[in-house]
Amino acid sequence: MFVVVVIGICGCAAERESGKGGTAPGWRDTFTVNKADLAPTGNNSYLPIQPGKELKLAHGKDRLTVSILPETKTVDGVSAGVLEEREEKNGKLIEVSRNFFATDRTTGDVYYFGEDVDNYKNGKIVNHESAWQAGKNGARFGLMMPGKPKAADKFYQEIAPKVALDRVEVVSVDETVKTPAGTFEHCVHLRETTPLERGVSNKYYAPGVGMIKDDEFELTEKP
Repeated sequence: MFVVVVIGICGCAAERESGKGGTAPGWRDTFTVNKADLAPTGNNSYLPIQPGKELKLAHGKDRLTVSILPETKTVDGVSAGVLEEREEKNGKLIEVSRNFFATDRTTGDVYYFGEDVDNYKNGKIVNHESAWQAGKNGARFGLMMPGKPKAADKFYQEIAPKVALDRVEVVSVDETVKTPAGTFEHCVHLRETTPLERGVSNKYYAPGVGMIKDDEFELTEKP
């Protein structure tokens, strides 16, 4: 059995407090995982990685489309599924990200291994800001969604120093959320922050569906 123990990033106290270097204290950033148990597809109730699945969210004229692509990518020695997010603002494409997730067959935990990012302006790619991959430049995989989320749990989803350090706190596992697509019960509410910048993002995931609300974006039709 090949077990990988992810060790927390070392750094001086000033870096850890400012968020300029490694992770900050208070959130889990160490995960013990058997890579042999990780699969590119999975049935996590809140984040099912199944090719062909698509969620359409909107806020006014802005659109966010989340799709599980029929492909895989090997990252840090793991075959990961690909979740694509396409964001449009006033009908114009502004970002396409391809996120690499692997699901633990034994626990249902979904781990985040990185993302490729294309940022657009006037229909052309202008940069790839926020892209990262576990195993490169000091980046490590994080926990995207536990198989059994628990309120008050806090963990890092992205661990790429100075590039991407998204972390979440599980606010609740029993929220009722109304969207244009309907009302969903027993939802997980995640509050997302990063030590790299100010701001808070709130995301809601419905069991058997996936993400139904991402800040102002709301699910517009049932999948």
